Amino acid sequence: MSGRAPDAAAGPSAVPAAPPALRRAIVDTSAFTANAAHVAAVVAPAAVMAVVKADGYGHGATEVARAALAGGATWLGVADVDEALALRSEGIDAPVLAWLHGDDPDFTTAVAHDVTLGISTRTQLERAADAGSPAHPARVHLKVDTGLGRNGIQRSDWAAVFEAAREAEASGRLVVEGLFSHLSNAADDHDLAQLAAFDEAGARAAAAGLRPTIRHLASTAGALRLPETRLDLVRLGIGLYGLSPYGGVGSAELGLTPAMRVEARLIAVKRVAAGVGVSYGYTYRAASDTTLGLVPLGYADGIPRHVSNTGSVWVNGAIHPIVGRVAMDQFVVDLGESVAAVGDRVVLFGDPAEGYPSADDWAEAASTINYEIVTRLGRRVKRVHG
Repeated sequence: MSGRAPDAAAGPSAVPAAPPALRRAIVDTSAFTANAAHVAAVVAPAAVMAVVKADGYGHGATEVARAALAGGATWLGVADVDEALALRSEGIDAPVLAWLHGDDPDFTTAVAHDVTLGISTRTQLERAADAGSPAHPARVHLKVDTGLGRNGIQRSDWAAVFEAAREAEASGRLVVEGLFSHLSNAADDHDLAQLAAFDEAGARAAAAGLRPTIRHLASTAGALRLPETRLDLVRLGIGLYGLSPYGGVGSAELGLTPAMRVEARLIAVKRVAAGVGVSYGYTYRAASDTTLGLVPLGYADGIPRHVSNTGSVWVNGAIHPIVGRVAMDQFVVDLGESVAAVGDRVVLFGDPAEGYPSADDWAEAASTINYEIVTRLGRRVKRVHG
């Protein structure tokens, strides 16, 4: 048979290499390990809970959990039971606490999978006991409201709930393993007042016959700022991701490394004349002849519309402003006289030590906090873990 032979190197099933991703978040898992290890050393002898709720603050819960455990975290924290069960389905068997539930939850599956339950009401306590048995008791941490005003057992209910918890323990269906609360991080004096209220709750729990062995109150902010709030365990949230919980204090000052870099590719580059309007409503007009670049990310991907005309990105080693309104799928960058071409890499935010805008910069531009910047990224932004 005549004809050209197939390329042996390519093979019959060879496919073209995929083009560069239009939009992606590069996640450095080694940063989670390093950040967990750093904070664990700072807060010792308190233990560290790695908080991986909301899909690990948008970074990927499973990957964050494994890396944080490798760095010395001994607990995992999530908001709800579904998040905890997702970790279990990935083979993660470390202790995990889930603390946000509906008014009349069914904890049967959670207890069967050894998910520890944060309990904020008497009804939740009763449902946890219902799900436990002397052969496999439910393990719970009682959450008390010490002044944040969110979930947690109110002071007026402490006595009744503590007594009900003691009775459930006596039946063998439930073990009160922990007692916890959450600081407001409003100011040191407010947090210390909450610590005093927490100590009161602990004394009243003891008087009721409870002996929780794990007390936790502080998240990253309190743990790094107020050593007296560390107690037995600290909940490491935003610091695990290498971001600062404090305004005006950067990650590097706290010994933390940002784990995420969000980037895209320019999909259009055009030269325009002075006076040309950009994007919806013409909220920006070019002050002089300039070059515009189009970035395929928008508010559908979690890019805040509030960074319209306020945010900046990195392109080819320089910082350039976002101009015009951020649209659903795209935004425009004023490249000025810089040389740029379709396909050039654009970094929205990453580690400022590498010259990129930071999540803090973006938070300031959007009048929000760095937590929201990373957590809100949408599903079209491909996470690449390495």
